Amino acid sequence: MAHDPLDVVIGVGDAVKRDPQAAARHLAAAKAADESGEREKATAELRRAVSADPASAEALFRLAYHLDLMGEEDEALSLYERCCEVKPAKVNALLNLAVMYEDRAEYAAAERCLRQILESNPNHLRAQLFMKDVQASREMVVVQEDDRDIFKRKALLDTPVTDFELSVRARTCLKKMNIRTLGDLLKITEAELLSYKNFGESSLTEIKKMLTAKGLRMGMGLEDAHRAARRALLEQYKGSGKEAVLAKPVSDLALSVRARKAVGLLSIQTLGDLAAHTEAELMGIKNFGATSLKEIRDRLAEHGLSLRALDA
Repeated sequence: MAHDPLDVVIGVGDAVKRDPQAAARHLAAAKAADESGEREKATAELRRAVSADPASAEALFRLAYHLDLMGEEDEALSLYERCCEVKPAKVNALLNLAVMYEDRAEYAAAERCLRQILESNPNHLRAQLFMKDVQASREMVVVQEDDRDIFKRKALLDTPVTDFELSVRARTCLKKMNIRTLGDLLKITEAELLSYKNFGESSLTEIKKMLTAKGLRMGMGLEDAHRAARRALLEQYKGSGKEAVLAKPVSDLALSVRARKAVGLLSIQTLGDLAAHTEAELMGIKNFGATSLKEIRDRLAEHGLSLRALDA
């Protein structure tokens, strides 16, 4: 028997025709094209699927994802928005839409997407972590907008460390560590500095005194570094089908008691968060030694991950 397309209302007063069976055929064809590496053909089939059934969340999501990978961000954003209008909204669509909003500094819109996820699933780890990132970025913007001399602030962070009154030893050590600006210095911890050869307590005291005089402290830029590292990992895994590994809880690593206590003290919840930290940050935890460090490195390696390099 012939299949009759269905009438459906999308939005306000927009009646369109739906043909779910035709959409399903195009989705299957797109999947086959993807598996054979024919990305353009897959995208064309996904467009046909959306045309056949404009209310298909699956077709909208997959086309948006394809276009996002191809750099067609504006169209991908529009499709994700349409996908999220189909109730119940797909969690992955809300997450990807939140990422795109955050990239555009539309923090309120990103928060709305994440709150929608957390209302139905309060323990969703990726949404929880990303919400923290979005709120931190939003707060940073508020601080910057309240600061009448934002350009002076930026110029201060870009100031070379050689411009400050530091001893030759301190300057030499910072240069070897590739710490060029005041902004670089704020992204590391005392433990990271002390972990370098020939960098002693006297040099650390000297640097801390210089920062204190400017109302700054070491490590205050770490959250930005962790956030950037997590985003870089997400970009690295994007489209590989392995993004889920970053959201795995650290409990999956089955760490020893000592190593588990260390990651707990750093409020690390997922593998992606752990990979955003450096070896020196972990080594700065009391009673955390080389054995625990090796254990964590080995466990991360089993999932294709590693700890963040100091200059990353």
